[in-house]
Amino acid sequence: MLLDITLRATDLFEYAWLLVAIPGGMAALLLIAGKITNRFGHWLATLAPLASFGLALSYFITMLGMPMKATTVPLYTWFTVGAWEINVSMLIDPLSILFVLLITGVGSIIHIYSIGYMAKDVNKRRFFAYLNLFIAAMLILVLADNYLVLFIGWEGVGLASYLLISFWQVRPTAAAAGVKAFVMNRVGDLGLLAASFALLALCSSTRFSVVNSAAGEIPGGWATFIGFMLLLAACGKSAQFPLQGWLLDAMEGPTPVSALIHAATMVTAGVYLIVRSAAIFEASPTAQLAVAIVGTVTLLIGAWIGCAKDDIKKVLAGSTMSQIGYMILAAGIGPAGYAFAIFHLLTHGFFKANMFLGAGSVMHGMNDDVNMRHYGALRKALPITFVTFGIGYLAIIGFPFFAGFYSKDHIIEAAFHAQPVLGILALIGAGVTAFYMTRLMLMTFFGDSRWVLGKKQHPHESPAVMWIPLVLLAIGSFIGGMVLNGWIGAWLHSPLLGYGPEPASWLPHITWIGVITLLVVAAGVTLSWMVFGRKPVPKEPDLEASIFTKLDLEPDAADHRRVLAVLRYLDS
Repeated sequence: MLLDITLRATDLFEYAWLLVAIPGGMAALLLIAGKITNRFGHWLATLAPLASFGLALSYFITMLGMPMKATTVPLYTWFTVGAWEINVSMLIDPLSILFVLLITGVGSIIHIYSIGYMAKDVNKRRFFAYLNLFIAAMLILVLADNYLVLFIGWEGVGLASYLLISFWQVRPTAAAAGVKAFVMNRVGDLGLLAASFALLALCSSTRFSVVNSAAGEIPGGWATFIGFMLLLAACGKSAQFPLQGWLLDAMEGPTPVSALIHAATMVTAGVYLIVRSAAIFEASPTAQLAVAIVGTVTLLIGAWIGCAKDDIKKVLAGSTMSQIGYMILAAGIGPAGYAFAIFHLLTHGFFKANMFLGAGSVMHGMNDDVNMRHYGALRKALPITFVTFGIGYLAIIGFPFFAGFYSKDHIIEAAFHAQPVLGILALIGAGVTAFYMTRLMLMTFFGDSRWVLGKKQHPHESPAVMWIPLVLLAIGSFIGGMVLNGWIGAWLHSPLLGYGPEPASWLPHITWIGVITLLVVAAGVTLSWMVFGRKPVPKEPDLEASIFTKLDLEPDAADHRRVLAVLRYLDS
């Protein structure tokens, strides 16, 4: 009976190439066919990731009943050089299938939302083709069974992000943002290439299974070099310090692109690479510590950015930088943190897509104005957006029983056990997250309205094709943590990822670290309400008061003008 199940599963997995071929082929069709598909191309493009999601779901269900949950699907030999033979094969295992479900599931929801968001754009057929290309490239990245094939998907993601960030290239800022993202990611790509070539020289292969088996035999200096090169690659793709500069500018692209980049595709690639390369980092404690430090520094930088911006999308971009920092920190802790990193990545996929698309819904009703100082009292005009966005807000700050409460709090506790200093800094990040996300909620949905009805702005709820995806993502933002908590550790329990955390019930046990975390979050919410909730929010930032009056400085007139000019430039 067991042999029969295995044989039938093997037959099913032979069609795994369709996961990539469907969205990739659809992207090619829409780009080659051109204007012929203008009227219906967006519908075809939306069906593509839905089909891949259905296939991925069937694989996941099949794997639940398989004793050996890793399957390699060979496709063809790419090239042979001497004793080196590089094959194109797909690896379907507990780690890759979770990413495939996230990419195709959340990606499909974003496609559906985009039907409404891009309805009036004359180039929407090209936009949807690029979205399909993005999905296909990310699937290549996570399904590759070796570093060189992974690099093809890695570069495909970079290309797709450039095309989508600069989609409205008539805007100089959008064109520049696309170039900036493309160039900064090339720096990280050099790291992935260097690591791949070093592994090929040392292990005679870049296959994950071979590398993991040989990792313990790699000389310490080489293991550290490879680890640092992989970290450099992750920093570029996941916008981690010091290669984080492109992420905020990427908000120049259409809002669904921001949701796709931040929730389901590009910035998650670095986390995947580090967890997939766990054996390398465990062979080099120095490189592993560097991963944890980079994640910690970035989560604080991202939180700082979230406090400083009035652009709703840039606040969310800063929060993504910070939340990915938590994942990188968890991955740097070692075997005790791998499952937590992936757990938070999955829950983040729900609540960050929810909030980015919610921001797009707000912009839809506010004539594309992104300045939160021009919002206020929108909870009445956009009730569905308000409720769904609010659920995402509760999830990201770690409110009890919402998704982030389970996944992020696990990381903070693991950080305390691994290195108390890292735990304290992660705890501070949680408090700051609560502060700036509460600021966003207060400035957007509460207080007095700071818009004038009929003058370019007419706040109204988005059409059903946009708010239904918000409802679906809000449900995931609420129950995602309950469903995955405990289960995900057992699912990822394998020699590849080491031993995950012990299974836990959906009702987490209360620890002193958990209690302190809740108190810090409550303090962040309270402080934000005291600053932004008790008094009217000015429509323009009072730079003079914030710099000179509050610091009790009395500059001369020339200094006064120069400093204010610089501040206004930076604020813009």
